[in-house]
Parts: sequence; C-alpha cells; structure tokens
Amino acid sequence: MNPRATISQICTPPHSPEIDPEIAWTRLRDPGANFFYAVATTGVFCRPGCQSRLPLRRNTRFFPSAQAALAAGFRPCLRCTPLESAARPIVEQVFNYLHQRATNSAPVTLAQLARLTGRSPFTVQRSFQAAFGVSPAAYLRGLRAQALRAQLRQPGNSVTDAIYAAGYNAPSRVYEKTPLGMTPTRFRSGARGEQIRFAVAECSLGHALAARTTRGLCWLAFGDSPAALLADLRREFSAAELIPDDEMLADIRAILTAIDRVESSPGQASGPAPDLPLDLRGTAFQLRVWSALQKIPSGQTLSYSQLAQQLGNPKATRAVASACAANRVALLVPCHRVVGASGQLTGYRWGTERKRRLLAAEAPSA
Repeated sequence: MNPRATISQICTPPHSPEIDPEIAWTRLRDPGANFFYAVATTGVFCRPGCQSRLPLRRNTRFFPSAQAALAAGFRPCLRCTPLESAARPIVEQVFNYLHQRATNSAPVTLAQLARLTGRSPFTVQRSFQAAFGVSPAAYLRGLRAQALRAQLRQPGNSVTDAIYAAGYNAPSRVYEKTPLGMTPTRFRSGARGEQIRFAVAECSLGHALAARTTRGLCWLAFGDSPAALLADLRREFSAAELIPDDEMLADIRAILTAIDRVESSPGQASGPAPDLPLDLRGTAFQLRVWSALQKIPSGQTLSYSQLAQQLGNPKATRAVASACAANRVALLVPCHRVVGASGQLTGYRWGTERKRRLLAAEAPSA
C-alpha cells in the first residue's frame, strides 16, 4: 500500500451510494460526467476527462462532489484542477441568470444567487470573481451600461425611456454612478464636447489611424485609405471634436515600427508592444476579454472556446467572439491572435487578409 494513503482514505467506503460505480467507470474519460473519482493508492482525486494515467479499477473511488472527496481525505489533482471545475456550474448559472435579468429593474442580490445555485453567498461571490475578475454586482452593472448604450442609440427613445429600458429603476441611479463615463445626454450626442486627437500614417498593412482621449489611446484601426479611416472614427464618435495632432506621430510610429518589423522578419519575436496608456470602454466582461487578449504572447494563438475556458466560462464562446469583434484598439489588444476551433481565421474587424499576414509574420520559424 502506498505510504501516502491516509487512514481516512483506507477506511472510506468504496463509493458514494448516489453513484453506480460500474457506469461511472465507463465514463472516466468523459469530461461531461457529473462526478469525481479518487485513487486510493495516490491519495489524489480528479474530474472525469483528466489526462493522467488511467487508474486500476480496484483502486478507484467515486464521489458526487469535490467537497465529498476532500472530506474523505483526498487531495485535488494538479493536472485537471478539480476544485476549479467544481466551481464552473456555479459560474455558468450566475452568468446566465445575470444576462436574463440585466434589463429587469428588480435588484439581484447575493442571497438570490445563493438560492439559485444552492451554495453560500460567499462561495458564489468568490467563484464568480475568480472567473471574471469582478463581482456579480459589478458584472451586472456592466451589462446594464451596455444595454443603456444600445438604447440611447435607438432613434425616438428619450433619455428617460432608455434608462428604464436598460434595467435601471430610476434615472438618479445612472447620474450617480455615471456608468458611461459621461452623462447619458452627452453620450447620446456622440460624446459632444470631448476632444479626440488623431494621426494617420502609412504602414505595411495599408494605413493606420490612432486616436486618443485625455485618458489614453481609444482607437487604432487599419484601412485602405486615410479618408475611410477618418470616416469610421467620425461614425464612432459622431459629435466629438476630432483634432489632427502631429505630436501623436511619435506614438503611432512606435506602433507601426513593431508592425513593420514583424512583417519584414517573419518568425522573429515581435518584442513588447509599445507601453501606451489605453482608454478602453466596454462592459466588465469585454474589459476582461481585452485584458486576456493582451496576455497572449506573439507567435501564439487561442481559439475562442479556449479563451472562454481561461475566463472560467466554457459556454461563453459567443460572448468572447463578440468582445473580440468590439475591440477598437488593434495590435495593442491583439484580437488577431484568436482563431476558430480548427484554426480558421474567422472574422477580423480590419480584414481577414490583415489577420492572416499578422499571424503568418508572428508564427515561429520552422
């Protein structure tokens, strides 16, 4: 007997009475199976689908939850991290519930989420924050801010109507918290009065336009002509004051130098992106996706589903794809490094040919 096995593990009943061990054994490699298994000789428990070596049948124990395996004295596998997988159903339930209730003015409390998931408020808060980096309340505020933006863009909607349609129970809630970074009236006017400085330059991918607010770079786009790029910027910030700024050329040249270096020396490391302050505006989930994109190294790619799994919500593949499509800052927020499940390029806001060229240039040399 393995000396690491504890008295608790040796004396543990062979299986939980809620689980048929014969059926469970046949599903040991099924990641969708709803149980956990432990190996008496190693003292480790895993989730189904773990890629560690298959244990002997006689040494395998089955449990309905990670907590039950822990209570029996087993420790979590470092390879499949079963404690993290145990939290996923909680995160998915809360994620779906928040999206369903986003435009409902009734408050959503931790107590409600605890009843929904059958877990304690503390566990719900901790699990969701570990997956998304924000609390359920902050995530819901981001969803309502996104809905408010959409409602304010609808012709015929008054500001008050837009606020209620987005799920706020009173206009004062919007003006107190300023979820848009400005008043709704100013947002509706297209950021009227905000100054956005920009510069355009030619590069190996055509032309690039960079724009910044007082907070940082808010726009970096590629296109075939300066006129088309400026028209796109005007559509996004329809009432802002757009100011050509030669002082931005130093920043844009640093960005373009990185692009040209990668294009001219395929397979070479592109080096760190220029360290420029960014003014990224989006929902809490979009900001989390954009933050994750900035951590993908040059020369590597992830699929949309892999990125969703990294964020702790495997079912959020479409939401991840939408967040990538909404990215306004090319290259510095490298959404081109996210591809389809089989490696296909799928879409890219600035053209799939540019995406192909960037990925081909960043790919390690054979």
